[in-house]
Amino acid sequence: MKVNGKHYRSLWWDDAEGALQIIDQRWLPHDFRVQAVRTMQDYADAIVQMRVRGAPLIGATAAYGMALAMAEDPSDANMDAAWSHLDQTRPTAINLRWALNRCQAALRPLAEADRAAAALRLAHEIADEDVEINRRIGENGLAIIREIAARKPAGEPVRLLTHCNAGWLATVDWGTATSPMYQAFDAGIPLHVWVDETRPRNQGAMTAWELGSHGIPHKYIVDNAGGHLMQHGLVDMVIVGTDRTTRRGDVCNKIGTYLKALAARDNGVPFYVALPSPTIDWTVDDGVAEIPIEERSDFEVTHVQGRTTGRDIDTVQVAPEGTAGGNPAFDVTPNRLVTGLITERGVCEASSEGLAAMFPDMARLG
Repeated sequence: MKVNGKHYRSLWWDDAEGALQIIDQRWLPHDFRVQAVRTMQDYADAIVQMRVRGAPLIGATAAYGMALAMAEDPSDANMDAAWSHLDQTRPTAINLRWALNRCQAALRPLAEADRAAAALRLAHEIADEDVEINRRIGENGLAIIREIAARKPAGEPVRLLTHCNAGWLATVDWGTATSPMYQAFDAGIPLHVWVDETRPRNQGAMTAWELGSHGIPHKYIVDNAGGHLMQHGLVDMVIVGTDRTTRRGDVCNKIGTYLKALAARDNGVPFYVALPSPTIDWTVDDGVAEIPIEERSDFEVTHVQGRTTGRDIDTVQVAPEGTAGGNPAFDVTPNRLVTGLITERGVCEASSEGLAAMFPDMARLG
C-alpha cells in the first residue's frame, strides 16, 4: 500500500544490502521508520518486540530468518537451531510454525551448497503468495459488501466495524480484514469504518493510519463502544482477522474479539473473519481448550505509548504504582458466533464441513 504517495510492502528484501527491510511498527502511527534485519537475533527480536506483527507477516519474516540461517551455515544442525530459535518467539499465531515447517521440508532434501539460494527464493515465494492470498480475500469480501450496499439507500455508507489491525501492516500487503475495505472503496462503494482502539497496544491506531492514508472515512473508538453502536443500528458488518483458526472454525484473534462476536450475535449483525489458509491449524479442533494464548508483559497494560503535546513519542504510566497488569494477548471466538470465513478460495461456513469443503487438499493432510 502507499505511504506518502510511495508504495510499500510491510517487508522487502534489499539486494544491495543483502538484508531484509521491515517497517518498525513499534513507532506507528506516529512515526514511519524502516529498519534492516541482519542477524538471527534481530529476526527473533523483531517478532518478539512486535516490530513486525500479524500472523501472515510473522510467517514471512520467519522464512527470511531461515534464509539468513542457511546463508550463514547451511548444515542440518543450524537449520534445526534456527527453526527452534524462531519458533519460540511467539506461541499463538500458527503462520510462524507453518512457514518454518515449510522451509525445513523444502530445504532438508537439498545439498548444503544449494540451500542458501533455495531458502531465499522460498522466502520471496512465501511473501508473494501472501500478497496474492490477501488480494483474493479482498475480492471475496467485496462481494459481501456489495450485497449489503445494494440493500441500503443510495449514497448511504456500508458501516463496518473492525478490531485490532488486520491490515497491510499485519501482512506483506493488502491485509486480510482491510483488503475488502480497500477494494470496496476503490470500487466506489461508500464506506464508514468503526476502528476499535484495541488496548493494550492500540493496534487500531495503525488501522486508522492505514485507512486515512487510503482516504477511507473512519472513526477511532474505544473498545467498549462497539456493542452500543450495534444496538443503535450503526454497524452493518463486523470483519476481523485471525491468528489461528481451528479445523472446526473456532477463531483465535486479538483479545476483545470474542466480546465483539457476542455483541454482534445479540444484535443480528453479521460477524465475518478474513482467513488466509496458512492460518488454519488442521491439528486443532477446540480452540478454547487447545490454542496456547500468549501472555505478554504487564508493562503493556500499565503503560501506554503516544505522542505528547510537544510532539515527542513517549510512554506514560496509566495504572497506580505497584498495580500488576494481566495481559492475555488473544481470545478465542467459537465457530457458532462466526457468520462466515472469507478465504482466498471463497466464503465458507465456520465449521469442520465448511472448511473441509473449501480446502479438501489441506484438510486431508491435516
